[in-house]
Parts: sequence; C-alpha cells; structure tokens
Amino acid sequence: MQNNNSYNKFLKYSMILMLSVIIIIGIIVINISSSFYKKTELERLKNTSSLFISCIIDEYNNDTPNKDNIQKLHKLFIEENNISIYIYDNNKNCILSCDEKQMPLPNNIKSYIDNGKYLELSSNGLSSEEPYLIYGDKFSVKNSESSGKMYILAYGSTHNISMFTMQIFLIYSSISLLMLIISFIMMSKKTNIYTEHNNDIIRILKKYSKGDFSEKINDNMPFTDEMAKYINKLASDVETSEETGKTFIANVSHELRTPITTIGGFVDGILDGTIPKNRRNEYLVLVSNEIQRLKVLISSMLNMSRFESGTLKPNFQKTNLTDLVIKTAFMFEKKIEAKNVEVEEFDAEDLTAEVDPDLMQQVIYNLMENAVKFVNTGGKISFRFEKEGDMCIIGIRNTGEGLKDSEIQQVFDRFYKTDSSRGKDTTGLGLGLSISRRIVHINNGQIVVKSIYGEYTEFQVQLPEKQKKS
Repeated sequence: MQNNNSYNKFLKYSMILMLSVIIIIGIIVINISSSFYKKTELERLKNTSSLFISCIIDEYNNDTPNKDNIQKLHKLFIEENNISIYIYDNNKNCILSCDEKQMPLPNNIKSYIDNGKYLELSSNGLSSEEPYLIYGDKFSVKNSESSGKMYILAYGSTHNISMFTMQIFLIYSSISLLMLIISFIMMSKKTNIYTEHNNDIIRILKKYSKGDFSEKINDNMPFTDEMAKYINKLASDVETSEETGKTFIANVSHELRTPITTIGGFVDGILDGTIPKNRRNEYLVLVSNEIQRLKVLISSMLNMSRFESGTLKPNFQKTNLTDLVIKTAFMFEKKIEAKNVEVEEFDAEDLTAEVDPDLMQQVIYNLMENAVKFVNTGGKISFRFEKEGDMCIIGIRNTGEGLKDSEIQQVFDRFYKTDSSRGKDTTGLGLGLSISRRIVHINNGQIVVKSIYGEYTEFQVQLPEKQKKS
C-alpha cells in the first residue's frame, strides 16, 4: 500500500507540475500573441488615419474647401474601416466629428501629439469603461478660409483584439487539455506497470528472505533494470553459496567421520586384542596415515578461513623456486613410479623470487598432487622454469584426459570437482586449487590453467621476482 501511495503521489505531483507549466506557457503565449495582434491593429489604424489625412489635406488646401466632399470622405473612412475620426483646430475645437458630442481635444493627448505621433491603447476619450485604440497626429492646411495646424484623433475598437485573445485562449486550452488527458492516461498506465513491478520485487524479495530463490526479478523494466540485475546476481550467489555450503558441510562431515571411524576401529582392535600383536605396527602405520589425512583436511579448512578473514599475512623471503619444486616433487616419488610416469625438464637453472616459501610449497604440493592424480598411466609430467621480464614462471604439465572448456572456467572455484575427478578423487573436497589461487594472489602473482581435452593439462604460476615495497 505504501508503494502504491508513493507512485500515486508521483503521478499527482507530475500532473500538477505539468499543469503549472502549461498555465505558465499559456500566459506567455497568449500575451505575446495578443501583443503582436494589438500592434498589428494599431499599425492598421495608423495607416488608415495617415491615408485619411492625405485625402483631406488636398481638400483643405483648395481656396474654397468643399465641406460636402470632406463630410463624404469622413463618412466613407468611418464606415469602411469601422473607426471614429475627429478633426480639431489649433484651439482644440472639434471641427469634424462622428457624432454630436464634438468633444474637445484632451490636453494630455495634445501634448503627446505636439511631441510626435500618438499611438496607444487607452481608455481616454470615448469611454472610461472600454479601452480603445487611439492614433493622434497633426497636419497643416492653408486656404483662404483657414490656415494653421490641425489635429486628428482616430479611435479603433478593441473588439477584434478581445476576440482574437479569446480564440487563442480557447485553442490553447483545448490542445493543452487534450495533451493533459493523454499524458495522464499514459502516465497512469506506466504508474500501474511500475506499481505491479515494484510489488513483484517486494514479493520476490520476501521469498528470498525465506530462502526461496526459485523466482527471478524481471530485469527488462526501465529505471530498475540495473537494480534487478544486481539483485538477481546476489540471489544467485547466495543460492550457490548455500548449495556449496551444504555440500561443504556434507563433504567435511564425511571426510572427518571416515578417518576418525577408521582410527577408532584400529585403536579399539589393538586395545581389545582383536588385532594380533604381530600386525599392530602395520595398523599403527594406517592410523598414522589417517591422522596425516586429518591434518591436511583441517589445515585446508583453516587456511580457507584465514583467506576469507584476511588474517593471513605472507612472510616474503628470497626463495629458490626450482629447488622448492624439485623437493616437493620427490614427495610423490612412489606414486609416480606406481603409475610408470616419465618426469621431464628437471635439470633447470635456479629460478629465485621473493615469496612466502611455506605457502608456495603448499601451492606446489597441490599442483603436483593434482598432476600425479590425473596423469595417465605411462604418461608424462613435465616442468617449466622461465623468467619473462620481472616475472618468474613455473609450469607443471601432465598428460592425460585434460579439461573441457566449461571446466576450465570453474576449476579454481571452491568445492568444484570435474566430472572425471569425482571418480578418481573420492577423498578430496575440491579446495586445493582454490587455496592455491588465493596463496598465489597473496604473493602478488597469477595462476592460470591451459588444457587441450584428451591431451594435457598445464598449470602456470607467475610470480614477481621482487615484491614491491608498500
């Protein structure tokens, strides 16, 4: 309900704003249009009056002006142009009028005319209630009867201006009202769509809060598309994290239970005499192996926890990487011989870099364990030691099944196991490569994997020769 109110308020305020803008623009448009039309009407009154002046000057300049002609001319101009014309002598007396009033020339208008032509919209003169268009001018005549300066006042009605203004107002109001209605309909539809979409987001988020990630938010809506994408990504990450967490707990429970059960069974057998004395050393070796397995498992989990919390700090030392790889490889000598694997490129020059030797040994151990585990029987494991610029490169390659393109993208993910590794490695948790990548990154390096499916897999570790001082 609150969200609906928010969208309705947005619609309300938008319409108020639009109406305000329309009113302001309307006032401006009507005023400009009326002003332009008023100037046009004043100019027409001025031109008509100037033409009338030219005509009567010719009549007045005759020795004996024909008053009948002047009256006829005066009447013609009034009727044809729907205006009122008054002629005054120099003493402000009306000598030619449209009616019987024969109003004297107002002093203020006479002053304006004496200083120049007078053209204005005013209520002075004919009516104090209705404004008129007024044009005033002066001209000189010379004949036997009269001579000197004369004045003319022409009055035009503002009815046309009022009608024009009303028409502009009605046209603009009609168009604006139509636009306002169309805008309201369109915005109402949009508002309803956004309201429904917002309600969907809230509904889906409520499902997310309960751990149900089965539905995704529509990310094709404007304004919320980026937000929806991030929420969907977050939901997918949380869902994946939950699944991997469940897998992790299940695997850890299994991995801890198996060696503990084995150790417990062997120890109980030794204590209760089930295992004969002549075989106790044999079973104690098995117990020792299971304890080592537990230590590796717990160490991996502890390291992952330290990586996540950021509490693991490397102890950089100048380290012979070649020697470190060779020593670690010899730890797998028996397994290598058991699979009849050929080892190549062991006679390399020393390659040194500033790294944490203990952490890097764990990386080499994980990569060697991976290589020995997946090398084909009678296959090859080869090593590469190179220096490119200020980077030292270690490569460990094994022949065998290799990785698919889809597997290469996920091989460093926590708890990830390839399809083939699930059958060959029933004891691992899928943490080795993920931990290795974290360690390499802590040493400011990079680890990459190259593979051709059905041929080989190679892991390359790239480490800086010298660490940058912070």
